[in-house]
Amino acid sequence: MTNTVYLHRVIRATPERVYRAFVDADAICKWYPPNGFTCKVHHLDAIVGGTYKMSFTNFNTGKSHSFGGKYIELIDNERLVITDEFDDPTLPGTMKTTVTLKKVFCGTEINIIQEGLPDSIPLEGCYLGWQESLHLLMKLVEAEVTD
Repeated sequence: MTNTVYLHRVIRATPERVYRAFVDADAICKWYPPNGFTCKVHHLDAIVGGTYKMSFTNFNTGKSHSFGGKYIELIDNERLVITDEFDDPTLPGTMKTTVTLKKVFCGTEINIIQEGLPDSIPLEGCYLGWQESLHLLMKLVEAEVTD
């Protein structure tokens, strides 16, 4: 399938912790924006049919892009399917992101498929951004911090 990225990782954390990082607004701000960007979650209603809206801001230039979507499927600690649409009319269409989590002996196997990327977004750039974000996700959910 064209305009689709496929990602796979094994993370040293429980599926519950990884799943929570995908549905908690504060966690999303910590790991989801790739390097060089900050994130603001404007609203997030992580229920089937619920919506979300967020924006990423380039820390160097201050330029922001906002996007939002809908939660299509949520199976606690196993699977999320969400849509994304950019507010920028030069980035048309609806993307669909499917996240599958599987408990493995050392943590969680995570598979991500993001479909329907706008033609103007180079797939290599999308892969690079996801790799940076997943690295930050791992740092968040693998940390064993005590009070």
